Amino acid sequence: MNIILFGPPGAGKGTQSKYLVNKLKAFQISTGDILREEIKKNSAIGKVITDDMKNGKFISDEIVNKLIENLIFDPQKKNKLIFDGYPRSLSQAKNLEVLLKKSKQSIDLILFLNVDKETILKRLEKRKIIENRSDDNSDTIVRRYEKYMETTQPVLNFYSKNSNFKEVDGGLEIEEITRKIDAFINV
Repeated sequence: MNIILFGPPGAGKGTQSKYLVNKLKAFQISTGDILREEIKKNSAIGKVITDDMKNGKFISDEIVNKLIENLIFDPQKKNKLIFDGYPRSLSQAKNLEVLLKKSKQSIDLILFLNVDKETILKRLEKRKIIENRSDDNSDTIVRRYEKYMETTQPVLNFYSKNSNFKEVDGGLEIEEITRKIDAFINV
């Protein structure tokens, strides 16, 4: 089963992705983790990513798509992918369709965790304290949220037409969100 989980930064994608990975014995494809790994390597791409993140920008589709492609074509991961925070733009969504088609895969479920800005701000301020994430400060959070909403509206429109698209209130407690997701998986 391949699942896309998307929503604004702090919506709970990582938490729910980890749950799905364990439940379905799948592999989490987290663009955030992949990007942070490039930063850790201090590669040329990692330096570009660092600069963009500090300025509250999203990383270019070209960089993200390149990093994602190898994971999709990994035979061990075939039909066991949980996309956490990808795709974030219409071009990424279209790229994902092409890559999945080439690898003879498809998306079984698309989950949109919908959360308002105030809830996001509270969650990310808390996450900053717990995880010490440098990209979780108030100014950056607001810029990332607004950019997310602007960039992903076309993605939301693109996927919301699919019969396997489900919207979940991401403002609910973690356990409630998990129960709703389980209900969609166990249908």
